Amino acid sequence: MTAAEELAISAGMRVLRASGSEFEADVSYSCLNQLFLPVHADLDRLPSGPREALSVALGFGAGALPDVLLVCNAALLLVAEVAADVPVVLVVDDVHWIDRATAVVLGFIARRLAGRRAGLLVSARTETVSFLDLRGLSEQVVEPLGNEAAGRLVDAHHPQMPATVRRRLLDLAQGNPLALLELPSTLLGSVQRAGTQPEVVPLSDRLQAVFAARLAGLPEATRQVLLLAAFEGAGDVRVLRAALSDRSSLADLAPAERAHLVRVDDATARMAFRHPLIRSAIVAMSTHEERRSAHIALAGALVEDRERRAWHLAAAATGLDEAVAELLEDAAHRVMLRGDALAAIAALVRAAELSSTSAGRGRRLAEAAYIGAEASGAIDDAKILLTDARRASPDSAGSLHAANAAVFLMINTDGDVNTAHRLLTGAIETGDHGYRADDPALVESMHTLLLLCWYGSTPDYWKPFFSVLRRLQPQPPDVLALASESFADPVRTGTAALPRVDAILQTLTDDADPTRIMRIGTASVYLDRLGDCRESSWRLVQQGREGGAPRRHLGALMHLCLDDYLVGRWDEAEELAAEGQRICDTSGFPFFAWYFRYNRAILAAGRGRFEEAYALADEITHWALPRGVAAAALFAHHPRALAALGQGDYDAAFGYAAAMSPPGVLASHVPHCTWVMFDLVEAAVRTGRTVEARAHVEAMRTANVAALSPRMALLQAGAEALVLDGDEPATRLEAVLAGAAAKRWLFDGSRAQLVLGEKLRRSRSSAHARRHLLAARDGFAAMAAEPWLARVDGELRASGHRPAPQQRGGLSALTAQELQIAQLAASGMTNKQIAERLYLSHRTVGAHLYRIFPKLGVTSRAGLRDAMSPPAAEKTAR
Repeated sequence: MTAAEELAISAGMRVLRASGSEFEADVSYSCLNQLFLPVHADLDRLPSGPREALSVALGFGAGALPDVLLVCNAALLLVAEVAADVPVVLVVDDVHWIDRATAVVLGFIARRLAGRRAGLLVSARTETVSFLDLRGLSEQVVEPLGNEAAGRLVDAHHPQMPATVRRRLLDLAQGNPLALLELPSTLLGSVQRAGTQPEVVPLSDRLQAVFAARLAGLPEATRQVLLLAAFEGAGDVRVLRAALSDRSSLADLAPAERAHLVRVDDATARMAFRHPLIRSAIVAMSTHEERRSAHIALAGALVEDRERRAWHLAAAATGLDEAVAELLEDAAHRVMLRGDALAAIAALVRAAELSSTSAGRGRRLAEAAYIGAEASGAIDDAKILLTDARRASPDSAGSLHAANAAVFLMINTDGDVNTAHRLLTGAIETGDHGYRADDPALVESMHTLLLLCWYGSTPDYWKPFFSVLRRLQPQPPDVLALASESFADPVRTGTAALPRVDAILQTLTDDADPTRIMRIGTASVYLDRLGDCRESSWRLVQQGREGGAPRRHLGALMHLCLDDYLVGRWDEAEELAAEGQRICDTSGFPFFAWYFRYNRAILAAGRGRFEEAYALADEITHWALPRGVAAAALFAHHPRALAALGQGDYDAAFGYAAAMSPPGVLASHVPHCTWVMFDLVEAAVRTGRTVEARAHVEAMRTANVAALSPRMALLQAGAEALVLDGDEPATRLEAVLAGAAAKRWLFDGSRAQLVLGEKLRRSRSSAHARRHLLAARDGFAAMAAEPWLARVDGELRASGHRPAPQQRGGLSALTAQELQIAQLAASGMTNKQIAERLYLSHRTVGAHLYRIFPKLGVTSRAGLRDAMSPPAAEKTAR
């Protein structure tokens, strides 16, 4: 209404404004008095009869109350007189609260303004009743702001608001502009104080006044039921009924239902507040004892729901209570299984507050600090919690959770890996855990130590890890045992892990623990089983995008990026790597950004963006060396080697690959050396280093890397074909390429096809060579791997291959579903739109397109449109 008033004034109109008041609703003509007070002097312009009648009605003159029709005509005449000088607009707010007499006059005027230079604009709250007769009058319902508009309003006033808080704000406000502007201060303040978002958000004074006004007239019994419902949260009528005392029942909800404050779905037995902030207003109007009694009643009704019962008992606690603290600690562990790090921290902090001993308080705060540092990225909060833990119990400095938290705080600031490794190793060796494999803190510490050893990338780092691992009783947990063999030094121990990897991968169910999913992915990297983790990893990514633990989100993105690179989903890999880097920059995990720089670098090298690849590799090196992150420094050699190969600088490529693992040696405890084996052999062959090339192939054969995975078998066969004489190596590689490996591992398979094609062409088997070269070309084209595409095209020309002008693959090569997807993509639809049309996932659509492109001999959607359009000659023939 204020905006309408400002608009009218800017247009040169005069505005007469009033607003209804529930406290004046019984005073006749009180709102009309407010409306006409500014034009009181203009009453003299009316004839004496109407002037006296209106003056008495408005309380300016004495006399008997005039006839209503006379007052209505007098008011209309006054509006006409004022409008004769300047157009006038009558604006009345909260018309549901105006007195009956004024409502009659306004209704009379509204129906008689046609042809006059005057208008009437009134507003009323939805779902209210007023005395104003609206029949024949035009109505406009002002809907709440849509999500997009509400988001823009929030962003304009709070551009730095955390994403999770922003989502909560939009959910709570439901498009109410006042709530969108008033709630952020209380919502952000609550998050800062509690470390997590409160279920019932405190209201500002203005909001409380707005929402409390709707509740003031309710009976006491109704407000008590609403308070129970506010704390119960889920709207389960059965729980409410069980929590109600003998003195009240759900029948007491009736006044709230009639006032449109709540609604009950008969089919689902669920009660919902019409607006989420009504819950907050109900709580704000209650007393301490009322709130405590409600929590106790709900705890009694939720005996089977241990987590919610613990929170209600904690809310009702008035002093130290170790039993409730234990329930909350258990609840924290349960919510971590769902990936909700912030809720777990909040539960542990509250449990610490209720702890009856300083040792218990220190232990729980230390665990909260660890979760904050390891999973949520709340670095500043974790530091405070760790300090509080040490203050609560001086010996908590030696607890494993405290040490774990300190390690993550250290590496995510300016600490180095060597110091973090010594700190955690010392804490494990001196810990009071008895090397029990069921000690959660010990197991968490071992997973952290595994990563620190991997970052260090030397056998010395791993010695204390394996010393502790051998002492765990009765045996190490399954995923830790698997990772110790598959992740630490897979060249030497990976085959021992193969018998149990399938059983562990089968535990990746829909409800699997997010931490376990991430760690299984880590254990799968060097066995090339990340593809089996894709579905679970995508669930973690979705949870992260919806506000879940950022560390789990990052771990899943790392694994998806690596798998995407290997199988040729390079567009998706670039998108996910960029997403991962953004999360590292904004969520308190700067340490892990090097993973995503590495992924971006190898993709840039593969696609011929050489300067970008070298720059990213240098960023990794400059960051890693001062911090002792040897693994990152070694990883940085991979994109350099790949870029040098793409440029044809084989001497430089050999140097970079050899820096990762010397020729003839598969470096100990440098698992990523298996990813540059083929690069080193190829670079050595092309620079005349035959001895080094043969030595490296012999090292691969001695270690039997081919047994680790079909991809490793492909790489070993490709390296042998490069180095060994005779027909047997080429025949062996051709047999490997005929299997599924070449299609699954698109980049490595295409490179092996290229090597085989080159070898066959040089042995004067040009026709045979062309078959493999064309297959390699299809693969490189699908990935837009331009340097390799140029190289294979050169080999094809040398083999005598002459492509027809505008050659493309035939549509007959496509399956029915591929053809349908190709047609939709060629029409301009996105992967998401195609997925919705065909009831597929967008990732499945992307996978189909990666197969379609090489079949049609195209590298882009633009090429796809051309491939789907018949040539002009074909059209003429038809």
